[in-house]
Amino acid sequence: MRWKRKIHHGGSSQQQLVGSTTLANEVCAIDEEVSHLSRIKSEPSQRTRASIYAGQKRPISTFKLLSGRESNCSGMGRFSSADCSYALRKHLPVKGPWCVDDMDSEAYISQFSADGSLLIGGFRGSHIRVYNSEKNWKVHKDITCKRLRWTVSDIALSPDQQFLAYSSLSPTVHIVNVQNAVRESHANITEIHEGLDFSDDDDGFSFGIFSVKFSKDGRELVVGNNNESICIYDLGANKVTERINAHVADVNVVTFADETSDVLYSGSDDSLCKVWDRRCHKKQKPVGVLTGHLDGITFIDSRGDGHYFISNCKDQTIKLWDLRKMSSTTKDCTSKAYEWDYRWMTYPSEARYLKHPYDQSLATFRGHSVLRTLIRCYFSPMHSTGQRYIYTGSSDQCVYIYDVAMGKVVEKLRWHGSIIRDCSWHPYLPTLISSSWDGYLVRWEATEDDKDPSMLKTGKQRMHPEGYTMSFVL
Repeated sequence: MRWKRKIHHGGSSQQQLVGSTTLANEVCAIDEEVSHLSRIKSEPSQRTRASIYAGQKRPISTFKLLSGRESNCSGMGRFSSADCSYALRKHLPVKGPWCVDDMDSEAYISQFSADGSLLIGGFRGSHIRVYNSEKNWKVHKDITCKRLRWTVSDIALSPDQQFLAYSSLSPTVHIVNVQNAVRESHANITEIHEGLDFSDDDDGFSFGIFSVKFSKDGRELVVGNNNESICIYDLGANKVTERINAHVADVNVVTFADETSDVLYSGSDDSLCKVWDRRCHKKQKPVGVLTGHLDGITFIDSRGDGHYFISNCKDQTIKLWDLRKMSSTTKDCTSKAYEWDYRWMTYPSEARYLKHPYDQSLATFRGHSVLRTLIRCYFSPMHSTGQRYIYTGSSDQCVYIYDVAMGKVVEKLRWHGSIIRDCSWHPYLPTLISSSWDGYLVRWEATEDDKDPSMLKTGKQRMHPEGYTMSFVL
């Protein structure tokens, strides 16, 4: 078995340079339909606005909303989901931070469960911890992983929150039960970590897995890997049932478009986002391609409506996409316009203002930094914000929050001393978790509590975890 690793650099032979003024205008150029939909889901309903201010477009205070609800001005007797989002999004999780955990290795992953009761943190080496967010962040499960190569690259929690799948830079995904009585889970010592083999018998390469997701029914796992493919594993049949030669470079991320699990999105170091429909007979061919990025895609998050998704990229941008604007063919975007390696170089200044001539995206968000690792971005929760925001980690040690309707940065969370690879917004509460290479897992809240002893003070930051030894970062 030999390790296969390809480095591809984005760029187009037909890329064009745009001026800084044009670029500044582009940042705020949001597609009208997207802006309208974002406002509908995150601003007071027409009925509520009409009952309070006779339809005038004026800011409505939380007090006015509550008073209107109590007197049943709207005739509904309750808040609409948009009213709730409007009230809650005024209270963004920007206070703090407070310490959730402090480890001796880099924190790579932080993810809430669908109901927000559990938080999963993944760390370089062989460590995953599951925290109970309803019991003062007490460790619910302490997992020592099996046969990791370099780090935990991704984790996925089953829809019933019974099983946790974790991957690393190897062709094996392991599954562990997170709801049994065993708190200290040492792989195959105190508990069995079942291994699922994604390797191809006909392939002499040993590949690494960058992305893993459960299907919505929990019956399948889908992975993206540096063998340029997407693999789907049937847990009932205990085997890989589909293997798609998806891209011409590493597949850094794969995710489901909506609750049906029929449509997949993938992103690759070939700079393309592709859409796959498993109901089609030609499963080796995408139903659509979305062009616009100039370098490798690091992450994709679906809005969950089957239309919109966002992608983070090594070209230092987040792009918003609409499936209805995808093309059936790939535009010319494979030749290199510049040479650099994001793992150890800064982004080339001459590439910062390049724009793809066939950009199909609806909006481009700039400000954060994507260097050294596959940094992730997400839509904010539907319940508390109406998905009004996009938030992302950054290699400049901050969490950025963008307003989708306005197209600009509205908050920038600063405290960490190193790269923030991942972050997670609680699905119902104004709490945001950030995980950094400084070894800290911290939480940000909408209100301050100076009496909480876990509050972290300015000046306590560090660049690396305690006991850190310098090594090359993949």
